[in-house]
Amino acid sequence: MTSPRFIHRALLPALLVLAGLTVGSMAACTSTPSSESTGEYLDDTVISSKVRAAILGDQGLTIFKIDVETYKGVVQLSGFVDSAASRQRAGAVAADVTGVRQVRNDLVIK
Repeated sequence: MTSPRFIHRALLPALLVLAGLTVGSMAACTSTPSSESTGEYLDDTVISSKVRAAILGDQGLTIFKIDVETYKGVVQLSGFVDSAASRQRAGAVAADVTGVRQVRNDLVIK
């Protein structure tokens, strides 16, 4: 039969590993350094993807390069377009995407 001392020696490292994994997994559930929760980050990623798709799919836009970033539902458009009309249209297309609370249009006419 195994002695209690052997059981303690065998279980202690396993418990320490388990405790480390538990603490590590809990750290993954905390908010990101930008004070955005994991859920908010994922929501913003989805919004950015939908805005990019909407802009690329809009036949009325001539696009040079548009970058889309989203933070807590606020979309920032940056990059280059060919006209003031394209700049305005890109902002309107972004604003129509579900989940967008505000659009910050920093597009430059080139």
